[in-house]
Amino acid sequence: MKRSQINEAIKRAEADFRSIGFALPAFARWDPELWAKGGDAVEQLIATGHGWDITDFNEGRFLEKGLLLFTMRNGHVEGGDGNRPYAEKIMISRKDQLTPMHTHHHKIEDIIHRAPLVEGATLAVKLYASDETGALSRDLPVRTYLDGIKTGFEPGHVLQLAPGQSITLFPGTFHAFWGHGGDVVIGEVSSVNDDKTDNIFAEPLARFSDIEEDAPIYRPLVNDHLRAPVLSCG
Repeated sequence: MKRSQINEAIKRAEADFRSIGFALPAFARWDPELWAKGGDAVEQLIATGHGWDITDFNEGRFLEKGLLLFTMRNGHVEGGDGNRPYAEKIMISRKDQLTPMHTHHHKIEDIIHRAPLVEGATLAVKLYASDETGALSRDLPVRTYLDGIKTGFEPGHVLQLAPGQSITLFPGTFHAFWGHGGDVVIGEVSSVNDDKTDNIFAEPLARFSDIEEDAPIYRPLVNDHLRAPVLSCG
């Protein structure tokens, strides 16, 4: 992705979050210089993957296949004294913008339709179970929970989540999602999140995108902190 495209996506998301009255934490507004100063607080946020996250899965088609996320809360995968055993994200799926089919080794998550950005838009979620090898199964039924109520679906079923509605996804439940009929704001509440190692895609994909630095950084991404020298850009 181009940095200019990432910058515009974040600015648009900031305006969208404001439009529904959703306030992000203060570190959402930190500039590259503040992140680069380091210190204990910054190091804690970086170590647990807090912050902006935009991906096109390295395919260069962000509006067709991509996702914008912001990690607000997260603990350490390895645990430890005082560790938070949970995570929370806020996301935006644009109309027909696909987050491709995937599951997780360890993470249990609730995906929540927080708010439509276009009246009548729903959050579409397509579901498959996995077989005994961990691969996507086109034959086995899917067992899950809707708003805490146990339910089941045929393989490949597409749910249309209304605003406020949620689905619980367990390890091994393959899922893809997108905004149906318009853009939607999505919440995620889960066990500790590890995007470096805990994503299993049904097709070969990269979780993080390579970035073409064609503009100064507006807000650093989670994966920018793995490439610290780039924070001096701009």
